[in-house]
Amino acid sequence: MLKTSQILPLFWVLLFFGNVIAQNASSSKNQSVLIQPSYLKLGDTVAIVAPSGILKNRTDEVEKAVKLLESWGLNAVVGTHVFSQANHFAGTDAQRCEDFQQALDDPKIAAIWCARGGYGTVRILDKLDYTAFKKHPKWIIGYSDITALHNQVHNEGYQSIHALMCVSLPNDFNTIKETISTFKSTIFGNPVDYTLKGSDYNKIGEASGPLVGGNLTILHTMLGSKTGIDTTGKILFIEEIGEYKYHIDRMLQSLKRAGYFENCAGVIVGDMSRLRKNTTLWGTSIEQLILDALEDYNFPIAFNMPAGHEKDNRAMVFGKVVELSVTKEQSTFRYLE
Repeated sequence: MLKTSQILPLFWVLLFFGNVIAQNASSSKNQSVLIQPSYLKLGDTVAIVAPSGILKNRTDEVEKAVKLLESWGLNAVVGTHVFSQANHFAGTDAQRCEDFQQALDDPKIAAIWCARGGYGTVRILDKLDYTAFKKHPKWIIGYSDITALHNQVHNEGYQSIHALMCVSLPNDFNTIKETISTFKSTIFGNPVDYTLKGSDYNKIGEASGPLVGGNLTILHTMLGSKTGIDTTGKILFIEEIGEYKYHIDRMLQSLKRAGYFENCAGVIVGDMSRLRKNTTLWGTSIEQLILDALEDYNFPIAFNMPAGHEKDNRAMVFGKVVELSVTKEQSTFRYLE
């Protein structure tokens, strides 16, 4: 039998190692790889749906998307309500949800490709049921407003693909050659590693972790909800379009105050497109704005990722672990599995 003098030291030893194990378990959970849906193969079927904005006079783009998939040996089905119209949206909330839910539930669907973004996805998030999806996981593909779905799927424990959408397709595919080639490579199981153009604004360093993120506005609007993401141990990608610089700063400051960046492993900055000019000028570049907002953190920050709302919108797998290396001369990120 242990004496009292022996029990107390043993208690502190057990408490110490218990805390270490718990911390490691927490870290492991944050670094854990999300479930990867099966990559596509010849003969697979892709569902095209419109969970957001209206597709008025956009039938040509959807037809081009169908033909592109078919040229790769895939089948395509277009959601019943893709061309429905309900004011700002591609059909009512119920109609858009119905198309997306059917695609989630159908075991024959290998990927769900969003026709466009805009606004509206947030209105159907809480109506979606992932029960059948978890039995037959599939890729959810898109960017911009589709960031809300990336967040939700991430929190359900699954990877997704940040890539072009149907309305991104021009008449001449050669004008977005890299956008299309990286999209094709990714959906068929060969995600592309990237070497990014250098920048004097780059914050030097190395990090690894699951890649997450998307459109900054959507990430900001998800804050505090069940579809907000935990960035602990993760590499965060951000992009934006059509905002004032002070709006971008306000969102970053809001995320910062909420602890969003406290344990983030690194940041990759994509396109900051078509920024609006306020009558009172901000006074610095958008790069410096971002650096200033994140100056309290030691993680690396890489600029010049060609992804977002420009024509050159390279595909990325969200939830997959990447290794990020940043210097002033260049940045690289590669998938570790």
